[in-house]
Amino acid sequence: MNAGGGMDMQALLQQAQQMQQQLMEAQQQLDEAKVEGTSGGGLVKVTVNGRGSVEEIKIDPQTIDAEDADETAQTVADMVLAAIRDAESSVEELQQEKMGPLAEGLGGGMPGGMPGGGMPGLPGF
Repeated sequence: MNAGGGMDMQALLQQAQQMQQQLMEAQQQLDEAKVEGTSGGGLVKVTVNGRGSVEEIKIDPQTIDAEDADETAQTVADMVLAAIRDAESSVEELQQEKMGPLAEGLGGGMPGGMPGGGMPGLPGF
């Protein structure tokens, strides 16, 4: 009878539960996070959540040139797109900050010889 083997499995299960809890907390933090992207020197501001969904777009009225509606429309569209890309870049950094350590924990915390698993990209799985 190998009592040590049961203890190792229990420790692995506890570690997996802790990581699942940390993952859920990180996902909730991303849901609640607000990230702002800007363009045109702040004339256009886009707010997205930590998962990258656009929640709000603000366009400063001085962006609009009533004399040239067509060009203004294209300029505003370009600035909105630039602000969204700016926000997306910030979201990627936030996601890496929140989720990166968890991914490293998954890769480093599991023994390489575990059968099954099916985790592509990780050695031994």
